[in-house]
Parts: sequence; C-alpha cells; structure tokens
Amino acid sequence: MTAVNHAQQALQPLREQIDTIDAELVRLLAARAKVTAQVGQVKQHFALPVYVPEREHELLTARRQQAIAEQVSPELVEDVLRRIMRESYATQDISFVCCRQGGGKVVVVGGAGALGARFVSLFARSGYQVVVLEQQDWPEAASLCADAALVLMAVPITLTAQLIAKLPALPSDCVLADLTSIKDKPLQAMLTQHAGPVVGLHPMFGPDITNLVKQVVVVCHGRAEQQYQWLLQQLTVWGAELAEEQAAAHDSAMQLIQAMRHFSSLVYGVHLAEEKADLQQLLAMSSPIYRLELAMIGRLFAQNAELYADIMLSSSDVASLLSRYQQRFGQLLALLQANDKAGLMAEFAKGQQFFGDLAGQFLHESKQLLQKAADGRS
Repeated sequence: MTAVNHAQQALQPLREQIDTIDAELVRLLAARAKVTAQVGQVKQHFALPVYVPEREHELLTARRQQAIAEQVSPELVEDVLRRIMRESYATQDISFVCCRQGGGKVVVVGGAGALGARFVSLFARSGYQVVVLEQQDWPEAASLCADAALVLMAVPITLTAQLIAKLPALPSDCVLADLTSIKDKPLQAMLTQHAGPVVGLHPMFGPDITNLVKQVVVVCHGRAEQQYQWLLQQLTVWGAELAEEQAAAHDSAMQLIQAMRHFSSLVYGVHLAEEKADLQQLLAMSSPIYRLELAMIGRLFAQNAELYADIMLSSSDVASLLSRYQQRFGQLLALLQANDKAGLMAEFAKGQQFFGDLAGQFLHESKQLLQKAADGRS
C-alpha cells in the first residue's frame, strides 16, 4: 500500500467527522433563522428597528469571550456571526410595520427610477398606498397628490428644484421631502413651495443595496419636525441610521465625500484607459488591497454617467476644491521629481497627524475588508 493510500485511509474517518459537524452547523443555522424570523415579527409588531447596534455589540462581545475560552479564534467567530447576522437582517426585509397611524398615501415623484423604485417598494411593504408620479403624469399631479401623507422627490439633481416648484398645492399636513444628494437648494425650494412639514433626506447608498440595515440617511430638518417624526421612525424601522446635519454643512461635506472622490476615480479610470492598461494583468498581480482599489474605480464606470456628472457639477465650489487638490498634487509631484525623500516623509507626517488615532482604527477596519476580499477571490 502506497503512502498516498495510507494517508487516504487515515483521512477518511476525520473527513466523515467534519461532514457530520458541517451538517449539524447547517441544521443549527436553519434553527437560528427560524428564531430570527420570529424576532423580526416581534420587532415589526412593536415598530422597533431591524438593526439595534447595542444588541449586536453585546452579542459579538459575548461570543468573542466564549471563543477565547474555547481556544477558538475570536476573529473567526466574529466573522462567521457577522455573516449570519447580515443574512438574518435580509430575512427581516420582507414586510414592515407602518409607522404613520392610519397609513396613508405616499407619492414618489420619480418612483420609476432606480432609487425611487427602492423607496416605492419599502413604502408598499410597510402598508402605505404608493403612487408614482412620472413625467407623463404631471397633468394629473393635483389629483395624484390629493390627500397625500408624503410627497417624496426622487428625481435627478438638475430637475429637483424645477419639479418642486411645479408641484400642486399639497394638504397642509402633507410631508414634502426629497432624496437629492445636495440639500441646501432643494430644501429652500421645498420651504418656498409648501407651507407644511418639510424635510431633506440624503440616502448615502445606491439602489443596488439589498436592505437599509446600517445604511446612513442624512436628515436636514426643514419645518414642523414633529409632523414628520413618523417618516424618520419608518427609516429606522427599515434599519437605516440617521445622521442629522444642517443643509449647508451637508453640502460642504458632500464635496469631499462624494464629488471629489467621484472625480478622482474618473480621472484614475480615464488615465488607465489612456495608458491602455491591461486590466487582467493588473488584477492577476494585485494583492487584495490593490484589487479592491481597482474594484472601487471600476464600480464607478458600471453606473449612470449622467448621475455622477450631475453630482460632480452640483456646486461651483467643487471646482475650486479640486483646483486646490490639483495644486497639492503638483506640490507633492515636485518633491517626487526632485527625489526629495525627506520632503515626501514630511508631507506623510502631516497626514499622520491629521488622522491621529483614526489611522489605527482605519487600519484595523481595512484589514477586515481585505480578508473578506481575499476570501472572495477565485
């Protein structure tokens, strides 16, 4: 008998044990899923949010401590549990409680678009009467908006203010809200058009998400905050995390968070195209961090060009911000061209001082992302 045959004989009973344990794991996952489905039903009955960060933290901490006691990697246990919890959140995304007493009519202007359709689905699954208002429906806008509890603007940035001004008179208690990625001008337009409750919302996600759990929605208060608390509660019931901000401060931050990053990705992607880079070759030689960076660049070009052009063009301040970025790029490039190692390290030190303790936190978070990226590579 060869050494290989001996090895196979020795491995066979061990593999059978692994198969038995794996089968038991699947049964346990099925049992857990049934319990989490019941949890979801209770949460919806009492209008509780899908995502409760304190409960998640408590659960992970307890299981990490147990893992250490059992001499199992706590990182492994946390990774497994996070994946299981993500799946359980998805199973709770079928239907939701209605947070407005008596429900009511929700009119989504632009509801046939990708993001608008996402909110149409969420409101419909929460028991509201949902009406979509598209371009061809404007002659009937007055009747469509009659008795509306909420009119939600989910239209392109360039059309938002124009279409807000085109709205018919709304019921005095109707909430007027928008989903635009800039907030100051749309909010002012809504306050001018409607004398009732007004709120600006910015979902910090795209329509390709599977659910709203842990997704951020920025809230810019407009008028009669108490009258749209039901809407904010509805967002949290769906799992969203709300971040309140003044409209002007929001728009300033978005120049750095969105417009600048999208423009930088655009330039990087166009540069790769102009250099005739072999993407397959780059991917083959890329470690997970570089593959992830390429993926984030490529992700931009899988989406709507007009939408991202509108975001980049949303404010004249973006151009001046990018001009300052170009100047700093040029300054650091001059150090590189001069082979000035000390100068480059001095600039690096500026960044280290600015990020401070967050740099270590980001290093830890990125390691977790990279491990998942490596696991997913085939």
